[in-house]
Amino acid sequence: MDSSPYSPCRLCPRQCGVDRLGGAPGVCGETADLRIASWGPHMGEEPCFTGTRGSGTIFFSGCSCHCFFCQNWQISNAHGLGQTVSAEAFHRLALGLIETGVHNLNFVTPDHFWPHIEALCARLRDDGVKIPLLFNSSGYQLPALVSRYAAQMDIFMPDFKFADPVLARAVMRDERYPEIALEALRLMVAEKGFLDPFDPTGMEPARRGVLVRHLVLPGHVDNTLRVLDLLREEFGRWLPLSLMSQYAPTPAAQPRPPFDRRLGPAEYQAACDRARELGFENLLVQPLAVTDDFLPDFERKKPFKGNP
Repeated sequence: MDSSPYSPCRLCPRQCGVDRLGGAPGVCGETADLRIASWGPHMGEEPCFTGTRGSGTIFFSGCSCHCFFCQNWQISNAHGLGQTVSAEAFHRLALGLIETGVHNLNFVTPDHFWPHIEALCARLRDDGVKIPLLFNSSGYQLPALVSRYAAQMDIFMPDFKFADPVLARAVMRDERYPEIALEALRLMVAEKGFLDPFDPTGMEPARRGVLVRHLVLPGHVDNTLRVLDLLREEFGRWLPLSLMSQYAPTPAAQPRPPFDRRLGPAEYQAACDRARELGFENLLVQPLAVTDDFLPDFERKKPFKGNP
């Protein structure tokens, strides 16, 4: 594996330049030692990815985005949970996950460990692995690296969190998020096209392409409306879009109204109404969250209660 991208590290838009190879943590909170917080078949993704046997998720420790309301805060912001994994162990882990019958390998927040993942994907292809490889990300990706991601990945599932730079600054300390995420998304779509097939029943899981996620935030429906307008203008009505209602307050969000509460029914309805008015044809919506089955606790061996 070529480890030079870790020193100085320029793998994300923060461009921190830290010598992660020498043991210093980057803005992501991680050194060049690969750390994984959880892995296994997961039924909490969209039906296009979970199908009937689950998505083979691998959750990495650390994140360059640092949204204070992140549902994965125990591994993205707390910089503690996770175990160090060698390249050989990573390969065995991936093969073992594939053997369970999952429909894809789903790399969750992968960009800050991209050199490890790139090497693994190339090796899996050499092994004859055929299932789709999925890049599951915050949308806060370095556009210059998208072509390298696309050389290994079959599916992109980026968030598009913010169209409002002021909100982006308040949540993740980078007002550039909208422009960076939009450019990265343009490149992802250019590389892979829209999700194919788009089957909301999950009977025919996706093999290739792009689906965008957007989480509606309490008290910030205007941001969602701007996101929807922007995506419709840029990509048209056939862009596969998952409009999520599952926001839940995390400890860091509790002292920050309106992030201290769940999403209201009228707020989510306004988002759904706009998406339908704009004519999005490949739209996934959710009921308002009534259980915490897929709100993770990474201190448990089984973080998601909703998984079998």
